[in-house]
Amino acid sequence: MSMTTTHDVTSEALQSFLDRKVNQYNQPSFIPDDPISIPHSYEKKQDIEIAGFFTAVFSWGNRTTIIRKSRELMRLMDDSPHQFILHHTGRELKKLLFFKHRTFNPTDLLYFIEFFRHHYSQHESLEDAFLLAGGAKWDPETALSAFHDYFFSLDVVPPHTRKHIATPERNSSCKRLNMFLRWMVRRDDKGVDFGCWTRIPMNRLICPLDLHVARVARRFGLLTRTRTDWTAALELTDRLSQLDPEDPVKYDFALFTLGVLEKF
Repeated sequence: MSMTTTHDVTSEALQSFLDRKVNQYNQPSFIPDDPISIPHSYEKKQDIEIAGFFTAVFSWGNRTTIIRKSRELMRLMDDSPHQFILHHTGRELKKLLFFKHRTFNPTDLLYFIEFFRHHYSQHESLEDAFLLAGGAKWDPETALSAFHDYFFSLDVVPPHTRKHIATPERNSSCKRLNMFLRWMVRRDDKGVDFGCWTRIPMNRLICPLDLHVARVARRFGLLTRTRTDWTAALELTDRLSQLDPEDPVKYDFALFTLGVLEKF
């Protein structure tokens, strides 16, 4: 299907096209070459959460490098990240001092490890960290802002580490956090996303928005905002909700793969 403008296609035709792309890529064959392959290496819920979170945080740049560095970190944690975080020794922690991925350095890693130790010593699941805001209706903006504050609530926070966790309060699109939430919350029978979190409503998720997704969305007339920020992520998700009110972020499969894999 060739589209050169945003005005020569009906909304029905656009939805049909995007649905076909979702069905094409929301398949187990999508997993091996995508960063989501890292948490798929585990069966224990907490290992999936920790591996998924680190992988999502690392997810900028080349996908092959993201997967390689995420696997490297999981090996340094003996391929049992939950066990390692709760019960590591000082000697075992020293293995992490040479790990680096782009601007993510050992100081950042040690803070992340300490946060996870703090959290999992009190909670069974990382889902609890995204439910701190409370309220009758889960609100993504409030939840992500509260998570950011909670993540950096330990006594000593390295200033550099703050750059690795986005917040809507700075109008960030929060692409990596929203991608992580998609992995954990979305549930269907396709086997790509985990759907292992059940207290966050799937229809309240925000579509992960980066430059590739934004480019495709603007070409389809799904996004008018020129900046790739939180406001744009909300606008895009609102438009996708008109296509599927119960599962708007499934279209991430279509928009991302069109932008990155098919160079649309």
